[in-house]
Amino acid sequence: MADKTYLEQYHDLIQTGEVIVGYWIKKEVQNLIDDLENSDYVYDTKEAHKRIKFMQSFCLQSKHPYFGKPVVLMPWQLAFTEALYSFKMKDTGLRRFVEALLEIGRKNGKSTFLAADGNTDLFIGEGGSEICCASNDDKQCRYIWREIAGMRQRLDPKNALTKQNLSEIRNNQKNIIISRMSSKTQNKDGGNYTKTYQDESHDVDEEGGNCEIAEACWRGMSTKDDPIFINCTTQGFSRDGCYLDKKVARAKQVIEGEVDDIHFLPFLFEQDSEQEIWQDESSWEKSNPSLRYGVKKIAKLRRDVDIARTDKEARLHLLCKDFNIKQNSAQAWLRSEDFTYPQEVKSLEDFRGMTCLAALDCSQTTDLTNLKLLFMRPNDPAKYVFSHYWLPETKLIDSADKSAGARYEEWAQRGYMTICNGSIIDLTQVTEFIVELKRKYGITVLKCGYDKAYAREFEKSIDDVSEYIREPINQKVMSTPMKWVEKDFEKHIINYGNNPVDEWCLSNACCFIDGHENYSCKKSSANKRIDGAITFLILYSTLLKYKSEFERHIK
Repeated sequence: MADKTYLEQYHDLIQTGEVIVGYWIKKEVQNLIDDLENSDYVYDTKEAHKRIKFMQSFCLQSKHPYFGKPVVLMPWQLAFTEALYSFKMKDTGLRRFVEALLEIGRKNGKSTFLAADGNTDLFIGEGGSEICCASNDDKQCRYIWREIAGMRQRLDPKNALTKQNLSEIRNNQKNIIISRMSSKTQNKDGGNYTKTYQDESHDVDEEGGNCEIAEACWRGMSTKDDPIFINCTTQGFSRDGCYLDKKVARAKQVIEGEVDDIHFLPFLFEQDSEQEIWQDESSWEKSNPSLRYGVKKIAKLRRDVDIARTDKEARLHLLCKDFNIKQNSAQAWLRSEDFTYPQEVKSLEDFRGMTCLAALDCSQTTDLTNLKLLFMRPNDPAKYVFSHYWLPETKLIDSADKSAGARYEEWAQRGYMTICNGSIIDLTQVTEFIVELKRKYGITVLKCGYDKAYAREFEKSIDDVSEYIREPINQKVMSTPMKWVEKDFEKHIINYGNNPVDEWCLSNACCFIDGHENYSCKKSSANKRIDGAITFLILYSTLLKYKSEFERHIK
C-alpha cells in the first residue's frame, strides 16, 4: 500500500472490512476512486501532502490527554484532506472542490483536525489569505479558532511570525488573518475569505432553512478563484427543513448521482439504522470513525449506550450526537419497543355487551379520522383499545404519505380503515359506526371525547343518537394524558392489537415541551400522520374525567 495514495489506502481498508463505514461513506469513497480515472480531473497530491506533512510535523495538540502531542491523522482524515486538496480541474488547474460537508459523531477529533488544517494555512498558506471560523453560537465559533490559537502559540511561542488578539489570529509577514463570526457579530459582511469553517451547522434554525452566517461567508468568498467552504457538524435537535437538513439532503443526492455538483465533497459518517446501534457494537464505527484509534473511548460509549436503553433523555442525545440520527426539536415521544410488544388481537365480538369510552380525532381532507374504543375488565390491568380509521379516496395516491410509510390500501383491505368516496371524509359514517356497536354487539359508548376541529358534522349527527355522549377535549392541555399514556405503554398494559395504523402514527409522534413544561404532541415531519396518537391522548383525557363513572360499568 506504500505507493498508493491516502484515498486509495482508505478505499482498500473499507473494501477489506478493516474499517467499518456506513453506506454514504462507502459510496462516496468509491465515487472518488472512480473519479481518479475521469479525464476532466487531475489528481495532484503535492499540495495535500505538503499540508499533511506540516500538520503531523508541527501542529501540537492543546487538549487533555493529548496536550503537547503531535497531531496524528487517521486514515479517514488523510483521505478527506487528500481528496479535498488534490482533485484539480484539468482545464483550469483550480481545485475541484469548493464546498465540503463533514458530518461526524462528537468527540472524533473534528475540531483538532480542522484546527490543524487552519494552522497550516496560517504558517504556510498563500499570502493575503483570510479564513473565517463561523457558527451560529458565539461559543461554538470559538472551538476551532481557539484550537488554531493553541497550536499557533506552541509553534511560535515568542510571536516571531504570528500574533493574536481577542478577535484575530494573524501572520503579519504573509498578511494571513483568521477571524471568527457568530450570530453576535455586528457586521457580517465585508469579509474576503479564502476559506470558511462552518462549525456545528445543526444549530442553525432560521425560517426556510437559511443561514445568515453561511450566506455572509459565501458572499465573502465570491472574489476568490480557489475558495473552500467546510461545513463540519454532528446531527442536532432541530425542525425539519433546517439548514443542515438541506445540506445533508443535497449531499446524499450528489453521492447517488441524482444531482450533478462536481464541486461538493460530502463525507457523511452515519449509521445505516438505529437498530444496529443496540444490536451490534462494531457498527458504532460508522458514525465514529476515530473510535478504533482510541480518540473516542469505547468504554465511555458502551456505558452511554447502556444508560440510553432505559433513559429516554439520554437516548435522544446519544442518537443525535454520537450516532448522527437526527432528533427533532419536538423530541421523539415513545421508543419503538414501548409500543411494538406482542399483543393479543381482539375483535369487537370479544367485547360484546360491554361499556366503553370512545375518542375521536376528526379531519376532512388531509389527515386521518380515527375512532378509538377503550374496554376494561375486572381484575385485569390491561386497557383494551379498538381502533378504526377513515380516509378520503383521493389520499390513496399521495406519494408523500407513501414515502413516509403509509400503506393505506393494504390497511383498508385488512379492515383497519374505511376509504370514503371523493375528497372529504363523511363524519356521519363515524356516527353510524357507533350506532352499529350497540345494534350488532350490544356495546354501549358511555362518553365520546373528541377534538372540536372539523367536528361540526359529527356533533350534529351524534346528537341525533344521544346528546349526552359527546365530550369536547382541549388538545392544548395534554401533559397529564401524555405522561399517562407513555407510562402505560412502558408497562405494556395497553393492548391495541398491534394495529399497524396505530403503530405508524405512534412512531411519527413527537413530544414538544414548552418553556412552562407543558407537553404537546406534534408530527416528526409534515407528511407523517399522528392522528392515531392524538386519539390515544383524547381517549385518556376522557378516561381521566370519567374514570369513576366508567369503573362502575366494568364487569
